[in-house]
Amino acid sequence: MANLKCKIKSVLLMMSLLIIVEASKEYHINHGWDLAHATFYGDISGQETMYGACGYGNLFEQGYGLETAALSTALFNDGLACGSCYEIHCTNSTWCRNGGGPIRVTATNFCPPWYQDTPAAWCNPPRKHFDLSLKMFLKIAEYRGGVVPVYYRKVMCPKVGGIKFELKGNPYWLLVLVYNVGGVGNVVAVDIKGSKSDWTQMTRNWGQNWQTWVRLQGQSLSFRVSTSDGKTKQFMDVAPENWQLNQTYEAKGNM
Repeated sequence: MANLKCKIKSVLLMMSLLIIVEASKEYHINHGWDLAHATFYGDISGQETMYGACGYGNLFEQGYGLETAALSTALFNDGLACGSCYEIHCTNSTWCRNGGGPIRVTATNFCPPWYQDTPAAWCNPPRKHFDLSLKMFLKIAEYRGGVVPVYYRKVMCPKVGGIKFELKGNPYWLLVLVYNVGGVGNVVAVDIKGSKSDWTQMTRNWGQNWQTWVRLQGQSLSFRVSTSDGKTKQFMDVAPENWQLNQTYEAKGNM
């Protein structure tokens, strides 16, 4: 009889836990959250997270720091998700710590697929996965956990100052890195205008680097930026007539 009572209690406890998990899942989905998994790469210094597939270069210098993530194919959108901000918290794992978060990170890199039949291939399609800097992973989970289930949702990106445009290339080809973007954060289209020319649509080279072959030397440069939420803003005379390559110019506003 005592064993039967223990078994009944165990079954009831498991049923209660399942009900709690399902209720939590329903709550999160109804409030804009989705399920994914998270791991980490690199050491606590975060050096391995620099110079990723979004083209931001040194993340400390560009203002992103270590509050970053590499996205799996299902989330990366061939680089158009670069700059997006996400809120993430650990869930349903004994390895969750400090309440499991939430943390906020910016997409700055790509977690490539590994097409082998292995449990370690977390970034393979169609999996939604965040490869975090170690610093951010340790805010939501124990190091020994390695990989944990998470809830995530896209959020607004708080930024200080205006959008920044880093000019690169050569006299015949202009490459512009667009970063420090507020609002939803990820840019999907860029137009450029010289003070003596009309608006020209730029094409995306890679990550958040946008290019044009229109020669704009000796003209002040204006930009028209569109983000994934359909918002478009113009930033006039961002760079002066004597602009130089390998220089960064900051707009007076943001998204």
